[in-house]
Parts: sequence; C-alpha cells; structure tokens
Amino acid sequence: MEVRVLGRVEYLPTYRSMQDFTAGRTADTPDQLWLCEHPPVYTQGLAGDASHVLAPGSIPVVATNRGGQVTFHGPGQVVAYPLLDLRRRGYFVKEYVYRLEEAVLRTLAEFGVTGHRVAGAPGIYVRLADPFSHAALTGPARPDQPFDGLGKIAALGVKVSRHCTYHGLALNVAMDLEPFSRINPCGYAGLATVDLSTIGVPTTWTVAAGVLGQKLAALLAA
Repeated sequence: MEVRVLGRVEYLPTYRSMQDFTAGRTADTPDQLWLCEHPPVYTQGLAGDASHVLAPGSIPVVATNRGGQVTFHGPGQVVAYPLLDLRRRGYFVKEYVYRLEEAVLRTLAEFGVTGHRVAGAPGIYVRLADPFSHAALTGPARPDQPFDGLGKIAALGVKVSRHCTYHGLALNVAMDLEPFSRINPCGYAGLATVDLSTIGVPTTWTVAAGVLGQKLAALLAA
C-alpha cells in the first residue's frame, strides 16, 4: 500500500479526488493511504440530521456520502483516508471498521493512552478522569448516558463503492476543540471531544501521523 502524506489540504477537492480515484480503479490499481489535515470544516454524513449542526458560524458545512452524522475537521487533526480494494484484501466492511479502530487503539497505546470502543457508537473514546488507566470499561452508571466520563478522541466515517473504500478516520492530536461545541458530535448531544494535547500528551501532527500510518498499514494488510 502506497502511503501519501498530503499535509494540509482543502477538504472538498480531497473528497472529490477520493471519488475520482475510486471510480477510476481497476482490479490492478494499487491501494493507497492518504494522511492529511484540513482547514476548519464540518462534514455531514449521507443520512445526517441537519439539526445536529447547531451554530456553524463561518465554518463551512459540506455534505458527503460517507456514513455517520456531523463531525469537525481542523488543523492539528490527523485524517487518514484508506483507499482499499476489500475484495482483494479478503475481508468485509465490519472487519474493515474493526481494523480501523484497532489501528487507533494501538496508536494511542504508543503514547501511553488507553482507548476504548463503545458499543453502537463507532470511534474511539478515552476516560476523561484517567486516560492512562488500563482498566476496561465496565459500562455507564446510567444506560441513558453511554458516554458518561468519556471523551471522543477519534471519529470514523467510511464509504464503500464496488468493494472499494474511501473516507476514513480522524484522530485529534493538538487542535482547537471549540468548534465541536457548535455541533452534536457524531449525532450525540453533549458528547465531550478531546485531543492528545488536552489529556497530557505533547506530540506533533507529524509524529502522530507517522505512528497512525504505520499501524494502519500493518492492520489493513490482506
């Protein structure tokens, strides 16, 4: 898989490039992994509810064909776009999503942080009180508050067309988190959003992108 580090690129042209790459693929087209960051932008999933966009202000809102609801992209966030032929790699979408999440979990572990999955809510979360604790989640004290005590550090939103993937995941490294307060992140009102910086991990976009790229390349292998 070819890994391309794009740096900071506008969202909409990158989205269109993913679509063009996927539409023009043949059975022999090598898979690619794009790593980048975007200027501030909100992106809305295909079946997204517009009511989850509360007060975007001057930040543009772009409708996309990925799964999921609204999220925010901005400088200081590593965005990974795997462009894979799943049929050639030999696994299905559910396994693909699991591998994406596992790559984030292993990336966080490199920085001493324990990430967690939450059933029915794709993405990766950390304990706000102790993100370095290795204890497993035991479930929320209240079933109506599944994110009690948790903050979301990575979001997922994928698209599969003719067995080929695009869109992907976003890992928050060191960014301005305020724009997340203007939406219901991923459709969940009041969901806290964090990055590595706010939980006490001083690292750079370049370092985090390098680690995440390595974990994705290994875990997305055939």
